[in-house]
Amino acid sequence: MAPIRVRIGVLGLALVAGLVTPLAAPTTATAAPLAGGTAPAPTVEERRLDGEVPREILRRSGFAAVAPAFARGLGRAGSYREARALVAREGSALWRRAVDRAQGRGPARGDLGRDDDRPLYWARLGMTRELRTWAPGFGLDERQRAALLTELERTSRGQADLRLPRSGPDKGAGKGMKRVLLTGFDPFTLDRDIRISNPSGAVALALDGTVIDTADGPARVETAVFPVRWRDFAEGAVERALRPYLPRVDLFTTVSQGRVGRFDVERTNGAWRGGFPDNENVSRTETVPVADPASQPQWTTTTLPYAAITAADTGRFPVYDNTTVTEIPAGGTEPVVRPDGPTPGSTAREGGGGNYLSNEIAYRATLLRDRLGLHGTLPGGHVHTPVLQFGAGNTDPATGAVTDPGFVRNRLDIVAQTRAIVAVAVSAAGPDRG
Repeated sequence: MAPIRVRIGVLGLALVAGLVTPLAAPTTATAAPLAGGTAPAPTVEERRLDGEVPREILRRSGFAAVAPAFARGLGRAGSYREARALVAREGSALWRRAVDRAQGRGPARGDLGRDDDRPLYWARLGMTRELRTWAPGFGLDERQRAALLTELERTSRGQADLRLPRSGPDKGAGKGMKRVLLTGFDPFTLDRDIRISNPSGAVALALDGTVIDTADGPARVETAVFPVRWRDFAEGAVERALRPYLPRVDLFTTVSQGRVGRFDVERTNGAWRGGFPDNENVSRTETVPVADPASQPQWTTTTLPYAAITAADTGRFPVYDNTTVTEIPAGGTEPVVRPDGPTPGSTAREGGGGNYLSNEIAYRATLLRDRLGLHGTLPGGHVHTPVLQFGAGNTDPATGAVTDPGFVRNRLDIVAQTRAIVAVAVSAAGPDRG
């Protein structure tokens, strides 16, 4: 995938998601073990856990014991069924613990800011590494292990914890309550600076399950986060997570880190992967792979109320309606930058949010909206936050501290402004969908 077409320095790249449903794993423990009886090796992403910075982040947040406790639980599992139950329980517990910490519930268990999204990321990787390398005595085949890993990813990312209130007339406690679905991302570009935090992940933790007061009444926000991995998107992680909920929400927004010093509401999303390496150091340069490619459009568009969002005073960062794309015009062969959106019959090379995973999650979510017949009724699209920068004097990845007051302030300001943007969007979107 390619970064956004803006020079944004060490941290400033954008994010985003895919579609083939993996095979369901058997529900018994009778499957044959892996060939040779050995478990898979840790992934590139998981091997970064051995660095000093991830260990410091886990220690200073109180999350260092998560993976060892999970490993002990796996050691007590006597069957695939028991392991599946453990994975679901502990994955959900990790998500709830991270949300509670971000929202001030319970002890902080360390001096790292409560708003920090990184403990969740590194603790999850510790759990997936333990699960990936686990060699139980009862035998575990590749499909079963893959199903356990998928369940751990789903539950520890909040994707199994989306609890939307009922709304509309005569629907109890949810009456008059708007329903908002928001997604964020893991940290990324970790080989450039392993200290990096992703403000969209911090937003997701801060807003999950909260009620925002808007000019049009209260709105309940439910959130989830996604990995920065091409393969998960190609396997349909975004569509599986969002499909049950889009028909039930009043507004959705995918969120990721974008450009320095600004928010962007991305007007247009493109069906192209630009090849920038993901968190596994894998590149993909191709058309975004989706189901039914014969009906796949080159472009999708936001239905968020971008005019209202950009006109409102939501915080210290400016907010732009970004209409620029890069296309190959109909009949052409070379990419052309278009400041006012794509021209008829063109082929996508970059959406407003680039051609990395942020563009892709926006493309997938809005394509799903349209395929569900909700384009004219459901406001939804993508918001890019500013790049989260460390404070002055703390810019060297090799010698810098994992946190500083400026870093925390910047993240808190981005979270607060994203909350304000959601409130404006809900108010401008009109009555709930019942």
